[in-house]
Amino acid sequence: MARDAGLEELLREELGPRPGLSEKGMFGGRAFLLNGHLLCGAREDGMLIRLGKGNDAWALEQPDIKPMLSGSREMQGWVRAGPEAYGNDMLRKRLLLAALNFVEGLPPK
Repeated sequence: MARDAGLEELLREELGPRPGLSEKGMFGGRAFLLNGHLLCGAREDGMLIRLGKGNDAWALEQPDIKPMLSGSREMQGWVRAGPEAYGNDMLRKRLLLAALNFVEGLPPK
């Protein structure tokens, strides 16, 4: 799967410099980690966001957001936002803030 350099840059700008933030090639795209925990990612097929189990219902009600799949298995607590969703500045910020709030609550690795 090809990477989406534009989405990667958008996520870099949105996340800004913050302690514990790193990037790594994963899932056929670029993953962003916070304190060693997966936070979000950019792939050709959209933006991946980690909201945590039980925290994703609101996001799945939004246009162009679907559960993240690993093969045919739905990944609980993760969503995939398509271009319509991540192109909406307010929704993208809300998704990233929710992901940051969840991941910041996890113990550092």
